Amino acid sequence: MRTIEIFDTTLRDGEQTAGVNLNTEEKIEIAKRLERLGVDVMEAGFPAASKGDLDAVKKVASIIKNSSVTGLARSNQSDIDHAWEALKESAEPRLHVFIATSPIHMTYKLKKTPDQVVEAAVDAVKYSKKKFPVVQWSAEDACRSDLVFLARIVEKVIDAGASIINIPDTVGFTNPEEYGKIFRYLLKNVPNIQKAVLSAHCHDDLGMAVANSLSAVENGANQIECTINGIGERAGNASLEEIAVALAIREDFYQAKTNLKLKEISRTSQLVSRLTGIAVPPNKAVVGKNAFAHESGIHQDGVLKEKSTYEIITPELVGVPSNQLVLGKHSGRHAFRDYLAKLGFQPEESKIKVLFEDFKLLADRKKEMTEEDIFALLIDHRIQPEVPLYQLKDLQVNYGTNQIPTATLRLLTPDGKVIQDAATGSGSVEAIYNTLGKMLPSSLKLNDYRIQSVGAGRDALAQVFVQIVCDGHEINGSGTAQDVLEASAKAYVHAFNKLQLHSDKTNYERMSI
Repeated sequence: MRTIEIFDTTLRDGEQTAGVNLNTEEKIEIAKRLERLGVDVMEAGFPAASKGDLDAVKKVASIIKNSSVTGLARSNQSDIDHAWEALKESAEPRLHVFIATSPIHMTYKLKKTPDQVVEAAVDAVKYSKKKFPVVQWSAEDACRSDLVFLARIVEKVIDAGASIINIPDTVGFTNPEEYGKIFRYLLKNVPNIQKAVLSAHCHDDLGMAVANSLSAVENGANQIECTINGIGERAGNASLEEIAVALAIREDFYQAKTNLKLKEISRTSQLVSRLTGIAVPPNKAVVGKNAFAHESGIHQDGVLKEKSTYEIITPELVGVPSNQLVLGKHSGRHAFRDYLAKLGFQPEESKIKVLFEDFKLLADRKKEMTEEDIFALLIDHRIQPEVPLYQLKDLQVNYGTNQIPTATLRLLTPDGKVIQDAATGSGSVEAIYNTLGKMLPSSLKLNDYRIQSVGAGRDALAQVFVQIVCDGHEINGSGTAQDVLEASAKAYVHAFNKLQLHSDKTNYERMSI
C-alpha cells in the first residue's frame, strides 16, 4: 500500500482564481486548517511577486509546523532568493522552481532554444540546492512537450539536485490515458528517475483534472497537487477532496492512501468558500450540499433499508455536520470554549470574551444554534484585520412598495470618529451601497453580489459575498448577519477594508504551472 503525498496549492494556484485576493490573516487561517486536515505540503504563495506576498508566505512558514511549506519561483536567482527569505525559518524549507518545456512556450514566451532551457533549469536547481534541502522542479506545460526532450531535462535536473519532479497539465489539455503514458515513459526512459518522487498537477479546462490525477497515481506518481474545492486559474485545479475520498473509497483498486484526516474536509471546504467568496455548487462531489441528498423515491427507499445501496460515501466520513442543536443561549463560556477547540479554533482568552458575547446575542435571536452558525460566527471574527479600519455601527433602511428606498448609515472611521450619511437607490441594497460610496474615500464599483444562507429555517444567517473594483484592482469581501441588509453592508465594508490593506502591494504577473 503506497502513501500518496498531498501537495495543496490553494494559497497559491487557488488564489489565482479570478477575483480572489486573500490577505495575510485569511491565508494564515486557511493554512492552519490545511495543517489540521493533514496535507503533507502546502504552497503558500509566490514570494517574488510582491512584498505583501513574501510577508504572507513568511508568516505562514513560521506558524505551520506539521506540514511542509513551500513557495513558487521562476528559474532565476532573484526569485529563488526571495523564496529563501520567506521560507528559511520554516520547519522544512522547500522550494518549487519551474520553467516551461513545451515548444510553444519555449519559442514564444521564453524565446529560448531547448538547450538554453535545459541550462536555465539546471542552473536554477543547482543554485536552489545551495539554500534549500528540498527542491521540487516543474516542467510547465509538460503535457504539450516532446517526451524525448522532457526525459532529457528531467534527468539533468535530478542530477542537479531536484528530488521531486512535477509534471503539470498546465492548460488542462490532456486526458487520463495520455497523462498516464507520460509517467510511464519517464519511469522507463529516465535512468535516474528512482532518485526522485513523481508529482502530478492538473487543471480542469476539459473537466478531467481529477481523472488525470488518479491516472497519474495508477502510473507511478507519489504526489498529487490539488486545491480545496478545486479552485484555481481558469476552470480550476484538481479537487483535493475528490481525490482524497476517491483514494479512500477505492483503496482496493488504487492500492494507495493519503495522510489526510478526512473528517476535516467539510469544514476546510466551508472555510475556503467563505474566505474566497466562491460558493460550492450544490452538486459538487463530496462537499456539495446535495452530495448526500436523495430525491428519487427508489433511492430514498433503498437508503432507508441499507445506506450502502445508494450512498458510497457517508456524511460522517468527510465531517459533514448534522443540524442538531449543539449550543444554546443557556450554554456557558466553558462549554463554548470547548466547542471552539472541537472545531479547531483556539482564540486568545481576550478574544473569547468578545466571541462569547456575540454568540449569546445570536443565540437569543435564533431558536436553534447549529455547528454551521458557530463556524460562520468564528470566521466572521477571524477574518477581521488587527489594525483599526472602518466598522459598521448603525444601519437603517426605509422601504415601501410606493416609496424610494433610503439608507442611513453610521461608520466608525480608523481614527475613531463616527460619520453618518444617507442616500437613495432603486432597491434597499443599492441604497446602502450608494450611501457607502459617499462615505468611503475611494471611487468604487460593485462588480459582483451574491447571497446564500447558513443552514435552514426562517432565522437562518445570511452570508453575502461581494466583489468591488477600484482603479482596476478587484477585491472580494463577505459579511454574515441574520438580516440580509446588514450582511450586505458588512460585506461591502469588509471588501473596502481589504482594499486598504492591499493598497501598498504591487500587482504582479500570476504564475500557473
